Amino acid sequence: MSSPREESEPPSEPPSEPPSQPPSEGPGEPGPDRPPLSDRDLAVLALERRSWPGPGAKEREIRERLGITPTRYYQLLNALLDDERALAHDPVTVNRLRRVRAARRERR
Repeated sequence: MSSPREESEPPSEPPSEPPSQPPSEGPGEPGPDRPPLSDRDLAVLALERRSWPGPGAKEREIRERLGITPTRYYQLLNALLDDERALAHDPVTVNRLRRVRAARRERR
């Protein structure tokens, strides 16, 4: 048997839409607490947009313009390719470099 109170309560309605949850932020995804790309990060992306006349020119420019070794440059570049802020800033360059990186990994 049901009590009179249970009969008088209106049936509960399902929520019209599920409660919204904030998107999860991964390590490279932009968010309110993530600063914009640094000047050095932007310079790395700018160097990657350029074409280079021959061997050594790019490495020379890396040392002169950024003041870092080519090895460190490629470490920074690899990290940038996984950063969604870099993708948002320069999607053409980042996607091209991601494809190149994936092709090299497949050849190994």
